[in-house]
Amino acid sequence: MLLIPAIDLKDGQCVRLQQGDMNASTTFGDDPAAMARRWLDAGARRLHLVDLNGAFAGKPVNEGAVKSILRAVGDDIPVQLGGGIRDLDTIERYLDDGIRYVIIGTAAVKNPGFLKDACSAFGGHIIVGLGAKDGKVATDGWSKLTGHEVIDLARKFEDYGVESVIYTDIGRDGMLTGINVEATVRLAQALTIPVIASGGLSGMDDIERLCAVQTEGVEGVICGRAIYTGALDFGTAQSRADALGV
Repeated sequence: MLLIPAIDLKDGQCVRLQQGDMNASTTFGDDPAAMARRWLDAGARRLHLVDLNGAFAGKPVNEGAVKSILRAVGDDIPVQLGGGIRDLDTIERYLDDGIRYVIIGTAAVKNPGFLKDACSAFGGHIIVGLGAKDGKVATDGWSKLTGHEVIDLARKFEDYGVESVIYTDIGRDGMLTGINVEATVRLAQALTIPVIASGGLSGMDDIERLCAVQTEGVEGVICGRAIYTGALDFGTAQSRADALGV
């Protein structure tokens, strides 16, 4: 089970939101590069970056902070990035900068042809991010709920060739109320590509529950507010996940 620390970027700072609300943010640091090194030193094997301003603007905004993180971690671990990625040129630029995986969310739902083109041009580097509430996919920084069923969309995107799916229960994101393991497993069982859980991680109990369903296709979990508030010690949690995965 891969535990993936999240570094959410807003105005160049490291923040956490509640349920994707930009007006409900908590700042946890003003040095994204130092934050990245912190998680690397704690044993992280991948990092998850989100350009929050970019997600709402529809174009990259925090590229400077992203580049500082990439310089800080070098080739030590892969970095995945989402937020405001709407065209192939942006994907190419980020991959050239050293991003390993580009996460496409809103654009995948609104413009499936773009996602298909991205998978064709950059195979092995495209992850789709689906945020949902009660099984319905949300877009535009999760501010708009669509009529799309998350499993139906994920199956279509799997056919396009995406590397994996990040599934976020947006009602739980940043709330420390626990991962929606049941919905995550349902999605993983419907796909052959891996699913990464996200939204609401609260403590070691969530890690143990996810490890128990790893064989269903749940590859990892995004770690956000819990590791920033101290509710979960990242190093201890990854070690526990490794032990349970043996």
